[in-house]
Amino acid sequence: MARYRTKIIADASKYPVLLSNGNLVEQGQCRHDSSLHFAVYEDPWPKPSYLFALVAGDLARVSDTFTRSSGAPVRLHIYVRHGDEARTSHAMESLKQAMRWDEQTYGREYDLDVFNIVAVDDFNMGAMENKSLNIFNSKYILASQSTATDSDYNAIESVVGHEYFHNWSGNRVTCRDWFQLSLKEGFTVFREQEFSADMRGNRAVKRIADVARLRSTQFPQDAGPTAHPVRPDTYETINNFYSVTVYEKGAEVIRMMKILLGDQGFRRGTDLYFARHDGEAVTCDDFVAAMADANPDAMSAADWQQFKLWYSQAGTPEVYVSESAYDPERQSLSIVAHQRVPPTPGQASKKPHIIPIATGVLDGNGKQVVPTRNLCLKDAEQSFTLTGVPPNYVVSYLRQFSAPVKLYREAWSDPEREERELAFLMAHDTDDFQRWDAAQQLLLHAAHREQGRLSEPVIAAFQRAFDTLAASDPLILAQILSPPSESYVMDEQPFDPVDPEQVHRACGRIKQTLAEALRSRLEQVLDQAIQIEVTHGDFSLDAIDQGRRALEGVAFALLVASPNPEPYLQRALERMQNAATMTTMLATLAAVVHADTTLQGYREKALSLFYERWQQDYLVVDKWLRIQATAPRPDTLDAVQCLMQHPAYNAANPNNIYSLLGGFALANPYGFHGGADAAAAYKFFADQIISLDERNPQVAARMANAFTKWRRFDGQRQHAMRSQMERILERPHLSRDVGEVISKCLGTDTEPARNP
Repeated sequence: MARYRTKIIADASKYPVLLSNGNLVEQGQCRHDSSLHFAVYEDPWPKPSYLFALVAGDLARVSDTFTRSSGAPVRLHIYVRHGDEARTSHAMESLKQAMRWDEQTYGREYDLDVFNIVAVDDFNMGAMENKSLNIFNSKYILASQSTATDSDYNAIESVVGHEYFHNWSGNRVTCRDWFQLSLKEGFTVFREQEFSADMRGNRAVKRIADVARLRSTQFPQDAGPTAHPVRPDTYETINNFYSVTVYEKGAEVIRMMKILLGDQGFRRGTDLYFARHDGEAVTCDDFVAAMADANPDAMSAADWQQFKLWYSQAGTPEVYVSESAYDPERQSLSIVAHQRVPPTPGQASKKPHIIPIATGVLDGNGKQVVPTRNLCLKDAEQSFTLTGVPPNYVVSYLRQFSAPVKLYREAWSDPEREERELAFLMAHDTDDFQRWDAAQQLLLHAAHREQGRLSEPVIAAFQRAFDTLAASDPLILAQILSPPSESYVMDEQPFDPVDPEQVHRACGRIKQTLAEALRSRLEQVLDQAIQIEVTHGDFSLDAIDQGRRALEGVAFALLVASPNPEPYLQRALERMQNAATMTTMLATLAAVVHADTTLQGYREKALSLFYERWQQDYLVVDKWLRIQATAPRPDTLDAVQCLMQHPAYNAANPNNIYSLLGGFALANPYGFHGGADAAAAYKFFADQIISLDERNPQVAARMANAFTKWRRFDGQRQHAMRSQMERILERPHLSRDVGEVISKCLGTDTEPARNP
C-alpha cells in the first residue's frame, strides 16, 4: 500500500487529456518545450499498485457534479471517443444514483474532489475500479434509446454502480493477496445487485436475473473440471479466477450473511469492517470476523467457523427436504432436511454447510398462512417444525433463493404431485421469484421426461399466470413465459450422455406448445404493443414499460415456433423496421433469425436490413454478430466462419470475439455440438483458441471453457474434443492462462501457486 503523486508529460496536440488517480493539483505547459504539457495528480489514500491507472489521449469529456451528504461537491467526468458524448447520460445518472445509494445504505461518502470514467473500445473486462479513474469497456457506458436495449441500460447501471462501490469495498479496504479476490468482488457484486434491485422498482426481476446467471454459469463451473472454492487454494494464473464462482457465488455468500444477521446486524458488521480496516489489505476471514464481532449474540464462534466453509469448499450443495409428519390437531408440520456437497477436483469429501432455507406455507387458496422463516440447516440431517399449518398446505422452500444450493423435494418423487404443486406455486406463490422458479421447473421436467410435451394442467397453469399478470406485472410474466435455455436443460439433465439434438427438439416442442396454448393472448400482446408505443409517449425504463417490451419479445419468440410461422415471421420483420426502441428491434431480429423453419428469405432479409441500418455503430453490430452466432441451427458453424471474414468483424476486438466466437461455442450447444459434423466445429474452435492465445491469452482462456463439459457427451464427441484439447496443449509457448483451463479439463497435473 502506497500513496501516489503522478506527473504526466505528453505532446499537447496528440494527448490533450492526461489523467491519473486522485485530485488534479497542478497542470500547465512545459517551460522547456512549448509542444508539451503536463498534469500532476495526488492520491492521498494508500493503495496497492493494481489500482494505479494512467490515461493519455484525445478524448471528449462530459461533466456533471454531485453534492455529497456532507455538502461537499464532487466533479464527475466521463471521457469517450469524440461523437459519443450524447450517449453517456444514462451512465452519468447511474453514477450519481450509486453515490447517493452508497451514502444512504452503507454510510460511505466519496473521498476525493473528482471522479473520472474513461470508456475504451478494446478492453478484455467489463470495467476496472482503479481509484478515482475507472476504466470501462464502451459497451457499459454508451447508450441511447435507438441503439441500446433495456438489458444494456440495466447492465450499464449495474456495472457503473459496481465499479463505484469498489471505492470502499476494494480500494479503501483491499485484498491482502489474490486468494482473497472475493473479499472485494463477492461483496461488491452483492452491493451492485442490491443497488440495481432498488433502482429498478421490481426486486424480484433482478433476483431472477441474478439466479438465472448463477445457475447457467456458476453451477456448471462447480460441477466441472475447473471447479474451485470462492477463496481458491491454488492457481496457475490469477486471470482465470476472475470467475463466476469468485464473483457471483461470492455474492451469494455475502447475501447469506445478511439473511442470517438481518438488515441491521449486517449494517453493523459492514460499519465495523470499514472502520477497522480502512487503508489496509485484508482477508475474507477479516470480513467474517467483523460480522461476528459486531453481532456477538447472533451466532456462536463454532457457527462462524462452519459458515466459512462456504469460502473453502467447492461444489454446489444439494439439499433434500421431506415433510415427514403432519399433526392436523396441532396444525404442525415436521420437515426433515439433509445436505450433501458433491466431490470436486481435489476435494473428495465435504463437511456440512450452514444453509438458510427461507420457507413459507400457503393454504389451498394461495394465501400465505405461515410467514417466511429461515430454517437454518447446519447438520448433515436436521428436523424442523412449523406451526399454524392448515391441512391443505403447500410449502414454499428457498424463497428468494436464500442460499446457492440445489433443493429437491422428496415428496416430488411422485411426478403427478410434483406437477400439481409446481403449478399451484406458479399460480399463487406470494414470492414472485418462486413463481418464476416453479415455471422453470415445470418446463425443465417436461424437457427431460416428456421430450417437451406439456400436460393439460401445466398448460392451464400458464394460461392462468398469463391472465393474472399480463396487465399488472408484464415483466414477471415475460420471465415466466421464457423457457429454460438449451444449455441449462443440458446442464440439469440427470443422466449422461446429453444429446444436443434431442434437447433442441424438446425445447422446440415446448415453445410450440406454449405458442398454440397462448396464441390469442400472445397476438393481443403484439397488437397492444404497437398501440402503446404510438400513444404512450416518452421512452421509459420503468418496470411496466420494460415489461411490455419484454413480453412482446417473448410473444414473437414463441409465435415463430408455431406450426404455421410465416405470418409471424412477416410481422416480426415489419416490426423490426418500424420499432422505436432497440429492445424491440433486436428481439424481432432474434425471433426471425432463431426460428426453426425451412421458410426461405426471412432470415437473410432481416439480417441484411438490420446491418444496412446499423453498420456504422460498432456496439449494435456486436449484437448483430451474436444473434447469428447463437442461432440454434445445424449450419451455424458455416455462418460463423463466413462472419469471421466480414468487414464488421475485428479479430483483435474482445467484444467482437465474445459476440461471435463466444456466442457460438459458449451459448449455442446445438450449433456447437449438434451440427452435422461436430468434430469440424471442435477443430475450428481449437484453431481460434490457438490463434487468440498468441495475442490475447486472457480472452483465449475464456473461450477454452467451451470444452469444460466434454465428458458429458457421447463417446464420439468426447474423442473429438479430447483430440483437439491435446492438440492445444501440445502447442509450443502456450500461455499459462489457456494451459491451466485445458489441463484441468483433461485432468493433467499442474504446478499451481498455493495459498500461504
